[in-house]
Amino acid sequence: MRATRMRATEMRGAEPLRRAHLEIIYRAAVEAVDPGRLIERHVARRGARLEVDVGARRVRIPVSRLWVAGAGKAAAAMASAVATLAPEARGAVIAPPRPGGAKRFGRIDVLTGAHPVPDQRSYDSTDRVLRRLARRPATDRVLFLMSGGASALLASPASGISRSDKSDLGRMLLRCGADIHLTNAVRKHVSRVKGGGLLRAADPRRVITLALSDVVGDDLATIGSGPTVPDPSTYRDAIEGLEALGALGDLPPSVRARLVAGASGARRAAETVKPGSAEAGRAVAGVIGSNRVALAAAARAARRLGYSVRTRRRPIVGEAADQAVAWVEDLRARFETGKPTCVLGGGETTVRVGEAPGRGGRNQEFAVAAMPGLVRSDWSLLSAGTDGVDGSTTAAGGFADPSSQRRAGGRSVIARVLASHDAHTLLTSLGDTLVTGPTGTNVMDLVVSLGGPVPK
Repeated sequence: MRATRMRATEMRGAEPLRRAHLEIIYRAAVEAVDPGRLIERHVARRGARLEVDVGARRVRIPVSRLWVAGAGKAAAAMASAVATLAPEARGAVIAPPRPGGAKRFGRIDVLTGAHPVPDQRSYDSTDRVLRRLARRPATDRVLFLMSGGASALLASPASGISRSDKSDLGRMLLRCGADIHLTNAVRKHVSRVKGGGLLRAADPRRVITLALSDVVGDDLATIGSGPTVPDPSTYRDAIEGLEALGALGDLPPSVRARLVAGASGARRAAETVKPGSAEAGRAVAGVIGSNRVALAAAARAARRLGYSVRTRRRPIVGEAADQAVAWVEDLRARFETGKPTCVLGGGETTVRVGEAPGRGGRNQEFAVAAMPGLVRSDWSLLSAGTDGVDGSTTAAGGFADPSSQRRAGGRSVIARVLASHDAHTLLTSLGDTLVTGPTGTNVMDLVVSLGGPVPK
C-alpha cells in the first residue's frame, strides 16, 4: 500500500471542525445508552422491593428473593447499577475482561468470557452461573441483564458437541457472512442456554429480563440468542439459512449432525423453548436501550450544534462496502447542502472476510468504501460501533471525507484495501480511526454524515 503524505491533522478548510462535530454527535449517542443510566430509568427501590419497568408492565421483586444474572458487553455496568439500588442482591454476570475492571459489585460477581468467539472462560463462567442458579430457592426471582455479546459470553454446548467445535462454529459463522438472525438461529440449536435454555434451567423460578438491543428490530428472541425468552426459529430455519450461504458443509461434523437430527424430529435434539409454552409463561422481558435511543440523542446533539437533521428510518444492513456506496449515493442525490445538514442512520452490516489477510471491521470497511463517493462532494461521515470495538481492532470505527481518497493514494489503493479487508491499516495510516476504548454498551452501529457549511 502506497505511503500517505497527508494525515488527518493536515486536512484543509472546514474538515477538522466537521470531524470534531462528528465525534461530539457520536459520543452523545453513546452516552444516551449508558447501561447504568438506563437501569436507573427502569428500576427503582421501594422499601424492601425493587420496581422494574418492563415495557408496559411493572414488576415488583422482593429484594430478599432477588438473584441477579446476566451476560453481555454491558452486563457489568448494568449489574453495578442494580447493586447500588439493592446491595443485598446476590448473583453473577458474565462480561468481557477489562483492565482494572471490578470483579464484584456488592454481592454480584463479575465473571469473564470472550467475544466474538467463546473460549474456555466463557464455558467455565457459564457453568458457574448454572450451578449457582440451580442452588437458589424455587421462590427466587431472577433478574437477567442482557446485552450484545451475550451469545459468546454465555456459552454451553448441547450434548454431543465439544467446546472446540462450538468455538469453531463461531469462527465459521463470522467468516461466511451470516447475519445476526441466522447466526443466532444456529447458535440456539446447538446450545444448552440459548433459545430459552436458561429459562428452562431456572425452572420453576420467574425470570425478568432487561435488555440492551444490538439487533435490527430489537427482537428479544435474537438479542444474545435469547437465553431467557421463547424462540420462534427452528432447526429447519438454521439449515435452510446455511444452505443459502453455501455454508452447511463447512460446519463441524457434530454441529451438522445435531442440526440434521433436530430437523428430522429426533428426541435427542429437542427444540428450543417456544412461544406459548409453560416456560415462556414464567418470563417477562423488555428492551430498555436500543439504536433508536442512540439515534434520537445523536439528533439532539446535532441540532444543538446548529445542523438540520434527518434520520434514516430504514436500518443499514447488508455487506458493508455495498451499503457505504449506496449511503453516499443517497446523500448526494437526496440532500441539499446549502445549509448545515446532518443525516443519521443505524444498523449493523456484515463483511465476508474469507481468507483475506487484512485487519478491520464493518465500520472501518464502510468508511473506506465511502471514500470514492465523497470526492468533490460536501459531505463527511463517521461510521462507528456504539461498543467502541470494530472487528478485532482497537478502533470504534472510521472517518471519511472529500480528501480521504487523495490522502489514501488514489482509488486503486482503496480497491486493494477493500479486496484484502485491510481497512484498519489504511485508516490508521491516515489518522482516520476513531478510538474510544470499550464503551460498556452495545446498540449496534451509527453512521453520522455532515454536509454543507459548518455552523459557527
